[in-house]
Amino acid sequence: MFEDIIHKTAAWLRGDGTEPAVVVSSRVRLARNIQNILYPNKGSAQEMEDAREFVHSALRKENMLAKGIYVQSEDMTELDRRFLIERHLISPEFRATKPSRGIYLSNDEDISIMINEEDHIRIQSLTSGLNIHRAMEIAEEVDDTLGNTLAYDYDTDYGFLTSCPTNCGTGMRASVLIHLPGLVLTHEIDKVIEEITKVGLAVRGFYGEGTEVLGNLFQISNQTTLGRREKDITDSLEQITRQLIEHEENARRILVRDAPDEIKDKIWRAYGILKYARVLTSEETMNLLSAVRLGMALGVLDMIPLTLLNEILVQAQPAHIQKVAGKNVSPSERDAKRAELIRARLSELK
Repeated sequence: MFEDIIHKTAAWLRGDGTEPAVVVSSRVRLARNIQNILYPNKGSAQEMEDAREFVHSALRKENMLAKGIYVQSEDMTELDRRFLIERHLISPEFRATKPSRGIYLSNDEDISIMINEEDHIRIQSLTSGLNIHRAMEIAEEVDDTLGNTLAYDYDTDYGFLTSCPTNCGTGMRASVLIHLPGLVLTHEIDKVIEEITKVGLAVRGFYGEGTEVLGNLFQISNQTTLGRREKDITDSLEQITRQLIEHEENARRILVRDAPDEIKDKIWRAYGILKYARVLTSEETMNLLSAVRLGMALGVLDMIPLTLLNEILVQAQPAHIQKVAGKNVSPSERDAKRAELIRARLSELK
């Protein structure tokens, strides 16, 4: 399943948003629950099946199935779920095999809806670059559309009710996926993260909560929503992200000033390995892509389109390699196929 989107460029990978050299993507997620049905952590199997069918019916009624696909969890393999995590369309928590779950994906992959994850409904919008407000608009449009059919669990004092108390209120999580190699290389990243957490933001890994940082890519998001308006949350995150970009660009200027030859060598060496290597692990690939991305931003490498680099970032992940192979492959075979894929993609450059 999902073989038809393996080589497709998702909207958030196009590199056409604001500040794309530093911010890979912006995301807004809305948590919603249906009235009079226990939440996934407490509900019975029948209640979860009812919740899923209510959402599926709403998707049909609002004609959303004409703009995307709906898949039940029973029809997804473990590989399918890992594949969707790598495309940032579902959460790592959704990977767990539980009955009566489902997923809706829009054709551009800018919208995904998880059914019966932590809440009955998790609406997610992904946009390219620093575009939090547009991501919010898209998520709200989907929210309003489903709300035409579904009765959300809402309290006049506490707002939208959710499984986790920190999500109550707007039920919103806004985040950016940001590339910070300059701050890492100048050893400023720990201090910056400490300051970010002091203002109520969370710093997570490449795939979000509970995952590690890969290729100097960090996910920055709000932590609480109760008592705050959606616009206040998105405005605050955008302001802090712009400050982060300024710190990162300053760190890059310091690197170029103090160690120009070493930085250029790191960038060209990374490009050379990606272009000619016969075996590449996931971790090594992410670190090499980080150096090449830095090189593009500094003008050292100007022949690689950002879209191509973003595509490789996702296509080189383990489940994508396995999907392309169409069969089970050993870790060593996967590393060889990853190197082969990257050589082929870089050979497209004129």
